[in-house]
Amino acid sequence: MMIKPIKTEKDYEQALKRLEAIFDAQPNTADGDELEVLGILIDEYEQSNFPIDLPDPIEAVKFRMEQMGYTQNDLANVIGLKSRASEVLNKKRKLSLSMIRNLHKQMNIPTEVLIQPY
Repeated sequence: MMIKPIKTEKDYEQALKRLEAIFDAQPNTADGDELEVLGILIDEYEQSNFPIDLPDPIEAVKFRMEQMGYTQNDLANVIGLKSRASEVLNKKRKLSLSMIRNLHKQMNIPTEVLIQPY
């Protein structure tokens, strides 16, 4: 097992090739241990070099509505009036603190997504 930090794009590519070669390694073996450590190193490199921004709050609400099979009426039950739900979905009304709390609690949307400006 030859593990080293991933510092360059070349190191990253080599680590991915090695990961692919040992991907089916059994746990508690030398290759299994290497797979686990290599996965951690690759994840750290990707998070540092290819960060993923949080989604737009309203797009996150729409996506979660689709996942849950919610209609605008269902959203209105979460955040208030149907007209308010329409205004929020069309970005004509900002999310209030109580709306954010309800969306988080009832639809399980992370608050860090909902509090972003849009």
